[in-house]
Amino acid sequence: MTAPYPVHATGVPVLALGETLLVSLQGELHDGMAEQLQQDISHRIADSGANGVIIDISGVEVVDSFLGRILAEIAASASLLAARTVVAGMRPAVAITLVELGLTLPGLTTALDVDRALELLTRRSTPSASDGREKGT
Repeated sequence: MTAPYPVHATGVPVLALGETLLVSLQGELHDGMAEQLQQDISHRIADSGANGVIIDISGVEVVDSFLGRILAEIAASASLLAARTVVAGMRPAVAITLVELGLTLPGLTTALDVDRALELLTRRSTPSASDGREKGT
């Protein structure tokens, strides 16, 4: 029987919300824990067929260059497994720090909160006939 809130070696729960995985970071992650989280998320995508990952960082005070790189690598791994990654809940101080460090987070989309991240993933996975844009033009 599967636990309703699977906790992996990192101690960070990776929850399934339909076809989306939700990871909520609370406090700081040590380097080894961050690397393990990256592996846990990749395995969960592969095992579940999830098409989206939301990483809620609203509980994180500081994102250093290492954690920024891990987030970008999670997005790259997810993309290779056909899933999109959205980082939600970034504090203004964290955004300013990332800019000051010159860090870019390729492959990551950001949202103000988890609700908007879910909306973003849902909207992008459902093609709209009234989009107003034609492909190939």
